[in-house]
Amino acid sequence: MSIIIPANSAVGGGYAVDNSCRFNNASDDSLTRSLGASETSLKKGTLSFWIKRAEAVGTAMWIYSNEVDNDNNRAYIEIDANANLRVLNSQGGANPVYFITDAEYRDFGAWSHFVIAIDTTQGTESNRVKIYNNGVQITSFSQATYPSVNTDLKLFEGGQTNKNHIGNIHGQSGKLSAYLSEFVYIDGTQNAATDFGEFDSDSGIWKPIDVSGLTFGTNGFYLDFEDSSALGNDVSGNNNDFTANNLTSIDQATDTCTNNFATMNPLIPGQTNYTYSDGNTTISQSSAAWVKSNSTIGMSSGKWYWEVKYVSGNYIVASVDNTDTATPYGPTSTSAVSYKRNGDLEVATVPQTALASYAHGDIVSVALDMDNSCVYFGKNGTWLNSGNPTSGASKTGAYSLPVANSTYFATFSIYDGSGGYSSLNFGNPAYAISSSNTDGDGYGNFEYAVPSGYYALNTKNLAEYG
Repeated sequence: MSIIIPANSAVGGGYAVDNSCRFNNASDDSLTRSLGASETSLKKGTLSFWIKRAEAVGTAMWIYSNEVDNDNNRAYIEIDANANLRVLNSQGGANPVYFITDAEYRDFGAWSHFVIAIDTTQGTESNRVKIYNNGVQITSFSQATYPSVNTDLKLFEGGQTNKNHIGNIHGQSGKLSAYLSEFVYIDGTQNAATDFGEFDSDSGIWKPIDVSGLTFGTNGFYLDFEDSSALGNDVSGNNNDFTANNLTSIDQATDTCTNNFATMNPLIPGQTNYTYSDGNTTISQSSAAWVKSNSTIGMSSGKWYWEVKYVSGNYIVASVDNTDTATPYGPTSTSAVSYKRNGDLEVATVPQTALASYAHGDIVSVALDMDNSCVYFGKNGTWLNSGNPTSGASKTGAYSLPVANSTYFATFSIYDGSGGYSSLNFGNPAYAISSSNTDGDGYGNFEYAVPSGYYALNTKNLAEYG
């Protein structure tokens, strides 16, 4: 189902994370480097990262790996096909470290923080590996193998030909489809979760803190993804930079663990035949059938703006709806307002005066005014039906929502069995933007001007204006 306010939503004040990196399995995106030979320790180290998944459950997602020589000598962290976190260190055909969580991490709408902290010198077995999720130590595992005391681990070993990977593992499928932010490796120290985050005193939500003052160790690194031309740039001071593979400036996102942006939601009940990519902002279809996808964030008040780019394929519908299922889709829903590719406009299944049709390459603008219970549509920067989204209660050129005092979602449908696709832009586009328009608070990256008083759909704006 869609999410009204996701977990780990933005909270007031404190440390702000500006950027993340969007990894796409279909594009084989990854970051790679070779660890230096002079590691601080083979017994101690900590990995910390924030992640927002964008891969359907059933596919493994490789987050981090260190490949020393072959399958018998490597270490990795993944969210497996069952959505469990898996941490493994294999060496010499044995697995001195092997953990699989009972908990499943399936949420597409929320950011989650993980810390894997290891110190094999600890006398107490359970202290040698500590895994945290959102500030809480995980204690329930379907598999839990602790290393013997003073074991040297391949997870920390450098000076090898094969590489250290983020978003990939050598020779395996299941590459990463997710957003990552604040990716940190501490070489030589077992850190606590509180070195990377804290609970907000008002909301109780786990949030990041500034980690720039930590001691990172020889092979340690800190990736903040703030340089769009060098997404693998290490800002720890060690200059342990990663090489970006198939990642470009468009993969830098402002969807972060302190400001969570809407995407489309693959978990909508009844959904079939859709393939999601580009961090759940691009949708294609392999077998023609009318179903819809909803945004991960719903809107019950405030004014909101997003764009839909019609890239390829036969037939699409840009719409808004308050139903939280894949069917009925826009034109068949009595609560929807739908703008079809051929120009047909329908309110609660009732045809209205036709608007301009749109074709491949065109961008549809959507302005949803929940305060006045109406929606406006535009094409390539021109508001249709002589619409004026800033007209307020007069609703000039708007279409009234069929259900008042409800929660509406950005919705989208595609009918195309040939792989046609479209992209939705809530402020983090998967395609090049020529004009870089933002909302009044500076959020988002849009092709066309955001109407005054309308905002990108993210948790900071939702807290302020929703």
